[in-house]
Amino acid sequence: MRSWSAPNVPRLPGSGLPLRLYDTAARGLRETAPAGPARMYVCGITPYDATHLGHANTYLAFDLVNRVWRDGGHEVHYTQNATDVDDPLLERAKATGTDWRALAGREIELFRSDMEALRILPPREYVGVTEVVGQIAELIGRLTERGATYRLDGDVYFSVAAAPKFGAVSGYSEDTMLDLFAERGGDPQREGKRHPLDWVLWRAERPGEPSWPAPFGPGRPGWHIECTAIALRNLGSGFDVAGGGSDLIFPHHEMGACEGHVATGEWPFAKAYVHAGMVALDGAKMSKSKGNLVFVSRLRETADPMAVRLALLARHYRSDWEWTPEQLQEAEARLARWRAAVERPSGPGASALLAGVRERLAEDLDAPGALALIDAWAAGEGDDTEAPGLVRDVADALLGVALPGRAG
Repeated sequence: MRSWSAPNVPRLPGSGLPLRLYDTAARGLRETAPAGPARMYVCGITPYDATHLGHANTYLAFDLVNRVWRDGGHEVHYTQNATDVDDPLLERAKATGTDWRALAGREIELFRSDMEALRILPPREYVGVTEVVGQIAELIGRLTERGATYRLDGDVYFSVAAAPKFGAVSGYSEDTMLDLFAERGGDPQREGKRHPLDWVLWRAERPGEPSWPAPFGPGRPGWHIECTAIALRNLGSGFDVAGGGSDLIFPHHEMGACEGHVATGEWPFAKAYVHAGMVALDGAKMSKSKGNLVFVSRLRETADPMAVRLALLARHYRSDWEWTPEQLQEAEARLARWRAAVERPSGPGASALLAGVRERLAEDLDAPGALALIDAWAAGEGDDTEAPGLVRDVADALLGVALPGRAG
């Protein structure tokens, strides 16, 4: 499946700093130290509705990771999936009388256009699950050979008992896991399972649902195994960052880590598990099930996408926060100040600004701190004729905010 177009990214003088990120599995900050290309996998959308600000907040966070790595001289190998067959997609298609393939295709195309407008650097591989069902079935076969699976009424389950590292990513108690598993698409109450937290790898064919052939019978993949298979095929085990929203800590990243460990015998599956916070609206997390969404495509109809990007950058990526229209107004005012400042013939020297922005972003992506440094520069006066161009490039290369002269 094709990705989206990449924006032009200017080169900055010197080199960026090593990136430290909060690793959920380590429960603290740690330095990323890629050996060779920096490898990152970020879980993609289930395309049954348009891109909302919660999605944009997550993908912007990992766009910053990408940019900081590149500024530090790393080649970046970034992979993302699209879950283009899953229960919510099939349910929405049925409710609206739409072919599920057409629905997925339409929403993926809208997602691409939203990502381009926000200047998110595209993944090298953008993979639809329906493109790799055979690879997923092969991975389930490998897990079966290792004694990690069992059958229940035609479905294939992963046995928690086969996962010695289960719980290492989230650190949650079993009671918390059970609650979250039930809330986030699991089936802890299903009769016949060996353990309530065992999860489905392959869902046997049901009437009216799409299915694919497999050695264990026709059906379709479960959710967690999809990302595991795509990450292993494109990045290999032990890649640098697995990313997504904090709602993926459990069960998705926990279970994917165990699948990768059992399949390869290597731990960790990802060296760091990094999670973006949740964006709320009207007192509740934005979610498709609740319907309390602010769509990026709707905002783009009346607002500059760079203002939308600045509004998201104003909150630290790990924070949970609530969206209000006033935040977009503040971002539009900030964008206007920055654009006016870089259009001046001269300004305060900007070498220290470049160093400061690099320092803030290298320390767990402190984008609000970086924005404050550019705000201070824009409010100052000076006679350095090179400074406005350098600040324009800093905003573009490191924060992804296009100012005059660097559109693209």
